[in-house]
Amino acid sequence: MNLSRKQVVAGVALLATTILGATQLGAVLADDADAQLAGGVAASAPAEPVRADTTPNELSRAFRRAAERAMPGVVRVEVEVEGRSPFQGTPFEDFFRGGPPRSVPPRTGHGSGFIFRPDGYILTNNHVVEDARRVTVVLQDKREFEARVVGRDPNTDVAVLKIDAQGLPVVPLGDSDAVAVGDWVVALGYPLELGATVTAGIVSAKGRQLGIIGRQERLEHFIQTDAAINPGNSGGPLVDLNGRAIGINSAIRSNTGYYSGYGFAIPINLAKRVADDLIRYGAVRRPKLGVQVSDVTSADAEVYRLERPMGAEVVGIEAGSAADRAGIQLGDVIVGVDGKPIEDSGELTELLARRQPGEKVTLDVVRYGKRLRISAELGTFEPAVKASDDTRSERGGGLARLGFQVRDLTPELARRLDLKGAERGVVIVDVEELGPAGRAGLRPGMVIESVNGREVQTVRDLERAARELRPGQAVSLVVRRPEDGSRTIVNYRIRR
Repeated sequence: MNLSRKQVVAGVALLATTILGATQLGAVLADDADAQLAGGVAASAPAEPVRADTTPNELSRAFRRAAERAMPGVVRVEVEVEGRSPFQGTPFEDFFRGGPPRSVPPRTGHGSGFIFRPDGYILTNNHVVEDARRVTVVLQDKREFEARVVGRDPNTDVAVLKIDAQGLPVVPLGDSDAVAVGDWVVALGYPLELGATVTAGIVSAKGRQLGIIGRQERLEHFIQTDAAINPGNSGGPLVDLNGRAIGINSAIRSNTGYYSGYGFAIPINLAKRVADDLIRYGAVRRPKLGVQVSDVTSADAEVYRLERPMGAEVVGIEAGSAADRAGIQLGDVIVGVDGKPIEDSGELTELLARRQPGEKVTLDVVRYGKRLRISAELGTFEPAVKASDDTRSERGGGLARLGFQVRDLTPELARRLDLKGAERGVVIVDVEELGPAGRAGLRPGMVIESVNGREVQTVRDLERAARELRPGQAVSLVVRRPEDGSRTIVNYRIRR
């Protein structure tokens, strides 16, 4: 079928008007430096409707501007997963039998993330960094930084990283509540070992619960999109046409493990609440109402005399909980929180999760056809994960930056390990093979005699020497080889 240019333009304009609603294609981002510095959600400025004469080129420019505004703040997240240096086939095999586990080489992987504060705070997925012993962030300008895991929350699959840098480009945070099914969105990240990649689509659905977060306390209320998301996109932003993040790309639904039409993102309003707690407290302070809820079926709606199936049915109440004290009863249907209507149990859970323990909420409840308004003061859950305890690269302070683990060497241990020419000192028992020390040639069994000219006889000596080292400083070790007792010098630059 052949269409005239006028028909094509009219069709594109109608499509853009239908999907974008009141969003102006040429809208300019609000430059709210204070909101960005605080990691706050930037408010969208009022916009005029799309003009009826919008051309395909103008629509294309809208996608281009969204990508240009967001992409500078998108990062690649590289991880090394826990692994221990092998002892099999060495003199250590018998000695360490029943001691530290024999290792497999460290595994590497990557995901995505995005800077949301100019002082180096980055949002990504928990599953990207969950088992990482080392995290490296690569910026768009190709600078690399070793990142600290500020905190992570397995219940929402959100994690926060920190790099030592200032004045960084950010991806402004939008408002996921304002996103509607049919809105255009853009997914950014580093999929499939490729470079920075942009894909576009629409919001296909909201409030999806997939059961993919393997925890009883999981909180899933995903934004569904048909923008292509593949392995490696995890942790990258899903942005609107103003270049504001409205979600964190997190999962795909596929029989092959690759994109097949559906991707899922964590709503940014929930992620922002989680990130604030991780930065402030090191763990998520989860509010607790103390109810078990389920979605309302058509039969439930008839029983409870609802106009239609909506809300969250209370099917269980914890004794002594906030709900119990407030007078919530079995069979109550919660249909609103602080005046906001509730469609399903997932929406209730997400809205409550944005609150803080101790806050008061007003619940709109239907009790067998009677509408009630009940006030409840939220309790608290115990935090699931404390962040800094899980940061492998920080353990041991300066000693961890050296990239190996050691033990004091005694004459008995030297004989058992068959070390030639060494009876005292510090022996390396584990090396990060893919780290600077491993690449420089250090390996288990080497005995450290000095660090930057300073004699080392005990682990305590080594710790004192390591504390004086600056991040990224070059270090010179004199070590004794285990096989023949010969001495050699190993120079390398330690971690930043």
